[in-house]
Amino acid sequence: MKSLYPEIEPFHTFFLETGSQHKVYVEQSGNPTGIPVVFLHGGPCSGTKPQHRCFFNPELYHIILFDQRGCGLSQPFGELEGNHTQNLIADMERIRRQLKIDKWLLFSGSWGSTLALLYAQQFKEYVSGIIVRGVFLARQQDLDWFAGHGANRIYPEQWQILLDSLPVEVDKQQSMHSVFATLWGDDEVAVRRVTRAWMQWSSQVALGGFYDQSRQDGHITQNMVDQVKMELHYARHHYFINENQVLEGCAQLQDIPIMIIHGRHDFVCPVEAGFTLSKALPYADYIVLPNAGHIAQGDEMIDALVVATDVMAEQLQ
Repeated sequence: MKSLYPEIEPFHTFFLETGSQHKVYVEQSGNPTGIPVVFLHGGPCSGTKPQHRCFFNPELYHIILFDQRGCGLSQPFGELEGNHTQNLIADMERIRRQLKIDKWLLFSGSWGSTLALLYAQQFKEYVSGIIVRGVFLARQQDLDWFAGHGANRIYPEQWQILLDSLPVEVDKQQSMHSVFATLWGDDEVAVRRVTRAWMQWSSQVALGGFYDQSRQDGHITQNMVDQVKMELHYARHHYFINENQVLEGCAQLQDIPIMIIHGRHDFVCPVEAGFTLSKALPYADYIVLPNAGHIAQGDEMIDALVVATDVMAEQLQ
């Protein structure tokens, strides 16, 4: 069973100028002359972490990480103006051009998988391959599952805490509309109360048995509010794409090497999404991990992801 590669430091970092107020943090590590790979983080809102460099053999890969607009080290943090899917795709293409990369491998998870597939559909000629984990197809049914019509049946206690955090006067039968209205409302106490409850809910569903609520019992900072609002900014705008757009665009990706990795116990993005994507991409390698969940952690998931990057390195060299 494979484990992460040793920790490494970037050999270069910079802020990408986007022609707007957004400045996107970009870093490069590994082998500058190796196989280019770009890491697409989830969320939308989470940002990259140092361990994300460790899925790739640093002797073989030129590893590019970037924090999407408003995330991580990108500036200004939490900014929603000009923060939408097409601009994220445009930022990726700016990064590729600035680094003078002919083609790169897309390594992605959750919301990052959505972004990877959409980028590839628009800029196929610059994509050498795609690895997607925890497929998120950004359909209405995917949002419905996570926000009150599926996952709430697995964690009803945590869902009830979210409902109880909403102001008494709102319609809790329209739970997500009420969450949106509260977060973008003027009651600062209610904003922070719902922020805490949403963070607890989303962490519980993503982490499952690894969830530790005590880590979120502290003070709710403005950064936390901004992070939750960014995640839900995309949700309330249907991720700025048409219904079923991701799947419908897969017809043009049939000749790109693609690996789909999905945990059977993924309750953020149920395995149906990975299965449906595999049907739209019949030539892709589709791997279901029987004991893994949503996050890119745990021995089974880490082994599958590192094996995937090693296999892709053999194919792309």
